[in-house]
Amino acid sequence: MSEPAATIASARPARAARHDFAAIAQWIRPGAHVLDLGCGDGTLLRALRETRAANGYGIEIDDAKIVASVRNAVNVIQSNLESGLSGFESSSFDYVILSQTLQAVRHTEDLLREMLRVGREGIISFPNFGFWRLRKQILLGGRMPVSKNLPYEWYNTPNVHLFTITDFESFCATRGIRILERVVMNEKGERIALLPNLLGAVAVYRLDAARG
Repeated sequence: MSEPAATIASARPARAARHDFAAIAQWIRPGAHVLDLGCGDGTLLRALRETRAANGYGIEIDDAKIVASVRNAVNVIQSNLESGLSGFESSSFDYVILSQTLQAVRHTEDLLREMLRVGREGIISFPNFGFWRLRKQILLGGRMPVSKNLPYEWYNTPNVHLFTITDFESFCATRGIRILERVVMNEKGERIALLPNLLGAVAVYRLDAARG
């Protein structure tokens, strides 16, 4: 793990440990202009500011999380991602980040298109529904799976689209989205190279819109 990524991992509270944050950080160039969609309490943006001298904004709809972001000295805009990013000009950010939120978005294709319009690159992380522990729960238990990265029951989940690494890569291939880099991790945050769609709990992608 690079030094800035390690700093991010150690800077945030253990209760909010997010292995994908460290993977995201390694791709952010120093001084970058960043937009974090569904920024939560602003932990990621604060860490990117402290370790990468990044600046930018977060977008969040939840009142309590907006207050937490302000306490983290993060510039946050209250808005619903489903309404789009029409308030931002094209290529106005170096990176647009969507961390473990894509599965809760109804208009997936529209949001990804807007991300790659507003940002020169997009960074996305999501829980992999193809992870073997989840498959096991469905196969042997016959119930919707619950895990560290998908902690909700079927009746109270905010997730509207559950998908796998293979699903996501197929989606990108058919919509002119270019995958620049990929990191797949298990539940401990260890990187997975072999059988990622089976052994990976979380995937992180760096993307851009294929041009020309």
